[in-house]
Amino acid sequence: MAEQEIPETYLEGYAKALAGACATSRRLTRDELESLRSQGERAAEAGIGLRVLVRAHLAAAQTVRPGLTPAKADHLLAAVEQAVDAFAEGHERAQRLAVRQEEAARREFIDDLLYGRSDLGRLAERAERFGLLLSHAHAVAVAEGTVPHDDGSPITRRIESSLVARFGNRRILLTTKDGRLICIAPGDQSDVLSFFAKQAYAATGDGQVAVGRAHTGAGGVVHSYEEALNALELADRMGLGDPVLHASDLLVYPVLTRDRQAMAELVRSALGPLKSARGGAQPLIDTLAAYFDTGCVAAEAARRLSLSVRAMTYRLDRIHKLTGADPGDPVHRYTLQTAVIGARLLDWPNQDL
Repeated sequence: MAEQEIPETYLEGYAKALAGACATSRRLTRDELESLRSQGERAAEAGIGLRVLVRAHLAAAQTVRPGLTPAKADHLLAAVEQAVDAFAEGHERAQRLAVRQEEAARREFIDDLLYGRSDLGRLAERAERFGLLLSHAHAVAVAEGTVPHDDGSPITRRIESSLVARFGNRRILLTTKDGRLICIAPGDQSDVLSFFAKQAYAATGDGQVAVGRAHTGAGGVVHSYEEALNALELADRMGLGDPVLHASDLLVYPVLTRDRQAMAELVRSALGPLKSARGGAQPLIDTLAAYFDTGCVAAEAARRLSLSVRAMTYRLDRIHKLTGADPGDPVHRYTLQTAVIGARLLDWPNQDL
């Protein structure tokens, strides 16, 4: 069927309604208006643009005009205005419904993808609709700030526009989950996630971005996403202030906690005596953490803790006396540093081991 003939199927009863309204100078009836709205909905569902449909309505109105007396023709414009408004209302209503359905389908897909739900084969089919090929490796970056974000927030839209402007139609998916910004990209395109991390960090201000490793398949997306979440949780627990965290750089921490019982025993054995210190163990654990984080430079550690170098030296001596381990001795240092990491991971001494 030719393009100009398509709208005619959505004009049934239109000319008759116009002629009837003009004959008595009345407004269109409720049934006539509802019929026009329904036709507008069907036209939208068929994918016909509103502009071509309005043009068809105006053209059809011209065929009615010759049969009207001059007095009755004066009412034609008002009737056309009513008719087109009702038709456009139905067309827009159908489009809004389609958008909501698309958003719901996208959200359901995102939830299934990030939680590993649904049949993997079916999930892969749905993924293509949203620009992902799950047979390839993917990596996930997660940005977290003090303010939660959703798909419609200005920051989300701004970052999405930046990604599109920079990378065009690469297979990238930007979404949100639990108030966090999430970017899923092919595993061999680290430049995409680096750019996302830069944009997200700038947008969230004091937030952090974690990047999971690349993994293959639908399950790979879940794996990378969980790695990114774990990296953010680890950063919070360990006080890691880096704006961008890479899960590949933090693999030592899961290794250390794989045997929780052994780690707990090390913490109790190496650091347990610090609980008898005035003020408890926490200030001395913080002292050790700062000392190790600065490469065992007492002056820099003191500055980070807002202490004098003399006070820092006193604390290190106190730790040595209580534990029997000298933080400055390379042999003792590894045990103490591992125990401090374990204390942070296990939230000791706040939590009993």
